[in-house]
Amino acid sequence: MKALFSMIAAVMISAFSYAQQLEQIPLIEVEGYSQRLVNPDEAVLMINLEEKAMKVADASKVLNTKTQKLADELKKARVRDYKLIADNYSVDINRIYLSGNSRDSGYVARQSLRIVTSSTNEDLQKIIEAINSSGDMSFQLGFQLSEAAQKSLENTLLTEALRDAESRARLIAETLNIRSIQVHHVSLDTPRPIYPTARMMKSSDMAEESEPLIQTDQLKIDKRVYVKYTY
Repeated sequence: MKALFSMIAAVMISAFSYAQQLEQIPLIEVEGYSQRLVNPDEAVLMINLEEKAMKVADASKVLNTKTQKLADELKKARVRDYKLIADNYSVDINRIYLSGNSRDSGYVARQSLRIVTSSTNEDLQKIIEAINSSGDMSFQLGFQLSEAAQKSLENTLLTEALRDAESRARLIAETLNIRSIQVHHVSLDTPRPIYPTARMMKSSDMAEESEPLIQTDQLKIDKRVYVKYTY
């Protein structure tokens, strides 16, 4: 037991000593920042399906039928370069609340569909027409930066942010007549999600000869770093 207490005391003393040493290190703390405005390269159409039935199998069957109908319409329209992705399937009890009371009335099945294609795909309007021809389906259209495009920008943004931090630190050092500085610690900001963006320009007249249906906005991609320099 004495040995354990001795070990704990030694660790606490070491931690306290290390904290004191950190306080004695002269530091210049700066933030580095970089930003790019880029055009989205992916279009994503989000479709949420929902079906109620007294049996799970019946609700699931209707969802599968709707999904297959959409797939058939896309093939019929000869849409090129797209991915139809089904995910987030769930089945829950259809619970109805009325006048403070609840009762169960069968089941409700839900399914999310995503159609992903290039933001410059000339068949985008055909995809919208295929959705409209597939029955009662509501959808949302958004534009985003693909994962591959984000990765290609990562190193560039990080390099620019680090150079920005170094430039600020050297300006501070020169202003305060500090001869030399060196990096002591670097940390990165938590990446922020990049939300899809779109602006509807026209909701009717889907003909190929019509004006563009959608006009996209640029996406802001940025990177922050925090650097401590010692001197």
